[in-house]
Amino acid sequence: MARILIGVMGPGEQATAADKATAFALGKQIATQGWILLTGGRAAGVMQAASQGAHAAGGLVIGVLPGDTRELMSDAVDIPIVTGMGQARNVINVLSSRVVIACGLGAGTPTEIALTLKLHKPLILMYASGTLQSHFNQLTRAPVYTAETVEAAISKTYQFLELKSELLDR
Repeated sequence: MARILIGVMGPGEQATAADKATAFALGKQIATQGWILLTGGRAAGVMQAASQGAHAAGGLVIGVLPGDTRELMSDAVDIPIVTGMGQARNVINVLSSRVVIACGLGAGTPTEIALTLKLHKPLILMYASGTLQSHFNQLTRAPVYTAETVEAAISKTYQFLELKSELLDR
């Protein structure tokens, strides 16, 4: 049976200290649940922090890299996927993730969120304003969930995974 990949998406260089702290805690909790963390793989911002958190908890980290080398890869990535696709690699990130958690908001994050909605993947927005949630809810029939804590995001992830399992059992 395939292992569960949980994607954590968010800004690289634009990530705030709060974004990075949340991403680190998310990575750690994802690893603690026995899930595999999937990020954009770079040694920057949310990608780096989530990868370090999962690595610190003994978890497995997959990094889907934009370039054609491992040059900008986080040292916490266990399995690098070198794409040479630039930002187009976001499609791979979203399609490969069972649940996507958006942590922070940089220039590329809305595209990852939009792809998640378009591809009908479960989405959790960390600390999103009501305005942002409302905006994304207008783009899809599926509800967009927000979480104010890492624990709430993990709990919602379990709910998504159980729902998916129920649908597969039918």
